[in-house]
Amino acid sequence: MTDTPDIQARRAALLDDIQATAQDAGRSPDSIKLVAVSKRQPEARLEAALTAGQRVFGENRVQEAQAHWAERRAAWPDLELRLIGPLQSNKAAEAVALFDVIETLDREKLAKALRKEMDIQKRSPRLFVQVNTGDEPQKAGIAPSEVADFVGRMRTGYGFAIDGLMCIPPVEEPPGLHFALLAKLTAQLDLPEMSMGMSSDYPTAIRLGATSVRLGTAFFGSRDS
Repeated sequence: MTDTPDIQARRAALLDDIQATAQDAGRSPDSIKLVAVSKRQPEARLEAALTAGQRVFGENRVQEAQAHWAERRAAWPDLELRLIGPLQSNKAAEAVALFDVIETLDREKLAKALRKEMDIQKRSPRLFVQVNTGDEPQKAGIAPSEVADFVGRMRTGYGFAIDGLMCIPPVEEPPGLHFALLAKLTAQLDLPEMSMGMSSDYPTAIRLGATSVRLGTAFFGSRDS
């Protein structure tokens, strides 16, 4: 398992950096969770990450996540799996069964499917609402001006205890502007969590209040082509 030393070292360096950035911002490092984005990663790297002590992983697609983690659940009962990619309503049953956190709730049709499956399975993943902070037409998420109404409907209409908000800023704009907007919306709605920040911008996200950062390349290294 040749990836083990590199991933151990990367993880340790990232945790040190998260701690230092949090302390500089006057925050507790314990308030920030490192989510290792494991999409398209080979089995050896997943095992290396687990061996290094990583337990929180983010996946973009339900089917790939099932292949990565369904059988590992028994061996690693303290795993926390997060869906950080778009979820199709027809995959709601699989998502509810597998994930501990679904970060991409963004429409009524999906809410209905999740509510149905949560009732059937008696399992309630924590839910984040994805916010399209850049109002990008090609990107999923709720427009910032509609977030308060949407979260209200999720709470009263579906009985969801929304845990937080999530965003993916436009690549061509300074991410701090979008992280600050998400922080403002989170505070207005009195939500406890914010999922924001990736490998290239996670220190900025931490300084602006992120409670989880989603790191792929910084954690695993470059993906195999």
